[in-house]
Parts: sequence; structure tokens; C-alpha cells
Amino acid sequence: MDAHSSTQSLRQAGWVVLLLAFTSGFIIMSVELLGGRILAPYFGSSIYVWGSIISIFMVALSVGYLIGGRLSVLSPNLGRYGLFFLLAALGLLPIVFFANQAMDAVFAAIDDPRYGSLLASTLLFFIPTAILGMIAPYSVRLMVNNTDHSGQVAGGLYFVSTLGSALGTLLTSFYLVLWFDMNTILLAMITVLLLAGVLAIVLNRGRL
Repeated sequence: MDAHSSTQSLRQAGWVVLLLAFTSGFIIMSVELLGGRILAPYFGSSIYVWGSIISIFMVALSVGYLIGGRLSVLSPNLGRYGLFFLLAALGLLPIVFFANQAMDAVFAAIDDPRYGSLLASTLLFFIPTAILGMIAPYSVRLMVNNTDHSGQVAGGLYFVSTLGSALGTLLTSFYLVLWFDMNTILLAMITVLLLAGVLAIVLNRGRL
């Protein structure tokens, strides 16, 4: 595929990038809220616990932004973009199957709600959140083909992603945690991430 065809393909993929950026924003905030529910039986739901969760998510996202930004300059394509979603899904799986064991071990070692919740948040959420953070800068690169419009494109993408985060916060806190148990919600999110990744990869192969 020549440079012109590649640029045209990325431009045509804009709707996919917007949809998947929205999805990643939704899932990031939903998982963050579920984190509070996972830690609460062990460390409570005090300001210490929420401070730990929010801090770890912010640090993980910042690392993801950095890595995603660096990867975005290396022949960006939807295939690699889709891999981020697949990896994020794999990163969330241990929370479903090993969260209780991890929490038991952390609580046995550190029962202080400040440092215990900080360690638990790191173990459970750092890696999948960092991977989800890689999506935002990569999304921008996929859609920016003209630097004159880069600010406008970035603004639109962050609007969509943040809108997804807001919706994820409201739906999770108002409805999902009332209707389903945490593992069911997490498995649904993992499924969505897998489908999103497959969609991006299939569309990328269709353009080769």
C-alpha cells in the first residue's frame, strides 16, 4: 500500500476510531468505579481508598499516554490499534479470576487502608489501565493526516472519549452495579474489548 492509499484508509477509518475511543473511555471509568467495590470489603471506602484508586489510574493512564504516543509514530494502523483492545481485555481477566486471592494476600501483609489499598490498586488495575491509556494518543494519530487540523481532531477525539467516560460513570454507578455482580460486568467489558479489537483488525486487513 502506497503512502496516499494508507492516508486515505486511515481517513476512512475515522468512524471506527471514534467508536472505539468512546468505548475505551466508557470502560476506563467503569473499571475505576468497580475498583472501589472490589477494595471496599477489605479496606473500606474512605477517602484513603479512593485516593489510592484515583492516583493509580492517573499514573497508569499517564504511562499509557506516553507509550501510545511513541508507538503512534511507527506506521500507525488499525491492526495495531486493535491489539491494544485485545491486550486490555487480557489485562482485565486476572481481576475476574484472582481479585479475591490478591486482596486476601495484600490485606494479610498490609492492613493499613492507605498503603494496602495503594498496593492492591496497583496490582489489579495498573496494567490494564495503562494499556487502555495507549488508545487515546494512538487514536489521534490515526485520524490526523493534516497538521493544520490536528488540534481540532484531538479535541473531537477527547470529547468523544470523555463523553464515554461520563456515560460509563453514570451507567455503572446508577444501574450496572445494581443489576449485575462485578464479575458479570467485567466479563461484559472484556467481551466488548475483544469485539472492538477484532473489528479494528478485520477492517485493517480489509484495507491491505
